[in-house]
Amino acid sequence: MDLRNFESLKFFYPEAILTGTILLLVLLDLVLRRKEILGYIAGAGCLLSLYATVELFGARGGWLFQHMIILDNFSLFFKVLFLLAALLVICMSLDCHELQRVHKGEYYTVLLTSTLGMFFMASSSNLLMAYLSLELVSLTSYILTGSLPHNRRSTEAALKYLIYGGVSSGTMIYGMSWVFGMTGSLDYARIGAALLQGEVNHLSLFMAFVFILAGFGYKIVFAPFHMWSPDVYQGAPTPITAFLSVASNAAGLAIMIRFFFPALSRLGENGSWLFLQGVEWPHFLLFLSMVTMTVGNLCALNQQNVKRMLAYSGIAHAGYLLMGLVVLNNDGLRAVLFYAVVYLIMNLGAFLVVMIVANATGREDLDGYHGLAWRGAAIPAVCMAIFLFSLTGLPPFAGFVGKFFLFAAVIRQGGMFVLLAVVAILNSVISLYYYARVVKTMFFDFPQPGAQEVEMTPSHAALLGFLSCLTIFLGVYWGPLAFYAEWSLRFFVR
Repeated sequence: MDLRNFESLKFFYPEAILTGTILLLVLLDLVLRRKEILGYIAGAGCLLSLYATVELFGARGGWLFQHMIILDNFSLFFKVLFLLAALLVICMSLDCHELQRVHKGEYYTVLLTSTLGMFFMASSSNLLMAYLSLELVSLTSYILTGSLPHNRRSTEAALKYLIYGGVSSGTMIYGMSWVFGMTGSLDYARIGAALLQGEVNHLSLFMAFVFILAGFGYKIVFAPFHMWSPDVYQGAPTPITAFLSVASNAAGLAIMIRFFFPALSRLGENGSWLFLQGVEWPHFLLFLSMVTMTVGNLCALNQQNVKRMLAYSGIAHAGYLLMGLVVLNNDGLRAVLFYAVVYLIMNLGAFLVVMIVANATGREDLDGYHGLAWRGAAIPAVCMAIFLFSLTGLPPFAGFVGKFFLFAAVIRQGGMFVLLAVVAILNSVISLYYYARVVKTMFFDFPQPGAQEVEMTPSHAALLGFLSCLTIFLGVYWGPLAFYAEWSLRFFVR
């Protein structure tokens, strides 16, 4: 199905609802005195867009707007993921003390605009659309990072984010220009057809791959493109840090899969993928995966700031996600999608606890967690332990199932891929040290003299309970989510 502009509109309801909500927020911000209402309006817009997205599950996939974007199960999967992330972050933001002085209208408008850009990242089928959507997400992310007024750390984080983002975007578009020069097209399908003819220089294609990977790597936060992440995550408001760590990373992962698989590879036998032009991409990604998870975990070992520790942890998890792309088959891709959802749940939960503690004490360092379980915060402490053990990959939590799928997909390939699995398992053991250190501090250390009691709002308590229960539930009953991930790959095997 290849639809032109007007015909495409009936499949564009989720994006249209988000756009309408953004415009409504801008208008209401001018007339409403109670700005807190804007958060509920933004949440309602996300729910309506989520409903419209689910309604498209039975639609026939195809290209929209003259091959600029594509509608398929894969794009719908990530749209649901982005909307859930945005909705949960909005719920976190409603009672966040850190955001009390932030202009609510601008904040929620930019947050939804970033979500809209992520929609286009997951749906792009053209290099130009991919670049424009990534830039939309990047620009809004800079604004969100620096949204705290008169906060030097937030401003510094936004500036670093802007500098790194500008360099990576320039590098990526340079690589895209190489691909356009070699193939004469910006469309993924036509790029794949041109490469299939075998008339492109292998070295030039590899260099273009490296340049484009730099741009995608900046979004996914894998080494060596991760340097901005710790400072930005520490300086940004905690809800925005949570949003960037899950939604922004997932968007980078989606655009990377969308480009590398249909454009630079072809479907082989038994559901496996073969990269075009004979360039050994898997070995390059294998090396990046091992380096990324190792760098992230080693750097997290001695961190005293919990937000910064979770930032380095996010780098390590980007390495785990890369494992699924290395094996080049549907088992690996299914494991990536499954783990992306699981990571969203447990990482947002961990950042929610960080925000609850910061609301009560104003502290994000590990010393602020001494005896947390005995300072009126037994529930947040228990939930934090659940999230951290799940991030480690311990049963019976969802993180264990996600890592099991990733490791199993890699081990089935044999050869060098077994080495990758061994490195990943060793890294999971390393991560247990710094995760368990937080748990030990919360439960076995005495509260410091004068330590404040930690209280949470009913909305935060409900959200925390929901995320922790979901983490446990998916650890014992993962079938529906695994089926949903498998369904989302039908674009690749049609």
